[in-house]
Amino acid sequence: MNSTPTRRARPWAATLPSIALLALLAACRDEPPGPVERQADARSQAPDPAWVAPLDAAVERIDAAMPGEFGVYVARFGDRAGTLDRGDGRRWYLSSTVKVPVAIAVLEEVDAGRMSLDEEVELQRSDFVDGAGDMLAQPPGNRFSIATLLEKSLRDSDSTATDMLIRRLGEGHLDARLAEWVGDFGPLTTILQVRYDAYGALHPDVASLDNLQIVALRNAEAGEPRLQALASALDVERDALPAGSLQDAFENYYATGANAATLPAFARLLERLVAGELLSAQSTALLLGHMRAITTGDRRIAAGLPPGTDFAQKTGTQLGRACNVGIVEPDRGTAGATVVVACAERFDELAQAEQAFQALGRALGETVLAPGPPAAP
Repeated sequence: MNSTPTRRARPWAATLPSIALLALLAACRDEPPGPVERQADARSQAPDPAWVAPLDAAVERIDAAMPGEFGVYVARFGDRAGTLDRGDGRRWYLSSTVKVPVAIAVLEEVDAGRMSLDEEVELQRSDFVDGAGDMLAQPPGNRFSIATLLEKSLRDSDSTATDMLIRRLGEGHLDARLAEWVGDFGPLTTILQVRYDAYGALHPDVASLDNLQIVALRNAEAGEPRLQALASALDVERDALPAGSLQDAFENYYATGANAATLPAFARLLERLVAGELLSAQSTALLLGHMRAITTGDRRIAAGLPPGTDFAQKTGTQLGRACNVGIVEPDRGTAGATVVVACAERFDELAQAEQAFQALGRALGETVLAPGPPAAP
């Protein structure tokens, strides 16, 4: 992949539905179904376990109380296996939760011997992108191991570290792997490309801005001050930017379908991860360890879960969007792990979405995670 950001319009193509794509791939490989497929088949033929209806009702109340939309998908393995799908059958913008499939793709390359955790990647000036973490404070030319970049990307949600990993992988490679793993996912881009695509729809000269000029836009408050800062960077009048608001500009970007997935597709990715179908045991443990130690999830689902719950997770936040994905008790694997994928849209303030995530955590603790009798065979 070229080290400079791609600043061009992208013709987003719809992907095949995940079930059809997976069936096609399985037929080509003539492989027997794995644990995730077998459990999905069993769940589809069995009556819903007792936790589904009360959790469904709880999520409906949460959705009604939060301005905007709240989508949730829950899948449980093992006893009381079942699913709850309140994702409306559409794609949801994923923000920084895309860092999980990036990490899976990197670790798959490590498992295959095509990368090493000790391999170093040089930080280039063109890698810098705004966001959490400390990579923006590092000088270009410094070198970081793949292991360090994975830790920064997952634990600190450092977007510069993530873009370095995507540069090493190649965006095309990442999309190809996701198509084979789950379908209904992507296309995924670098985090920096998100900024170019969102702002670029407002004025063609955005493509000529240096990435550090894009980074500097975050110094202006989100909203009208940000648009005025963009106009200043472009050396044009504010009325040269057609957006009525920054929210409008990003809503138009979200509508492209980039960096989005259906909630079942993301859940299937996590199910296949915890079932050991995607990575070696060592790589799976490394990834889950980073997801258990993230520094950005204290005010979302984890805040509502019963104390001491083992929750490997990742959060994502962007203007008018927030997600929280994860696996409860991942070490139980197909014997009893629970996958949760939740996204919020068009809320007025992030605190409203955070309250919804916390309420979901409490609802999970009272339903699918509560002790109960096994499902009928």
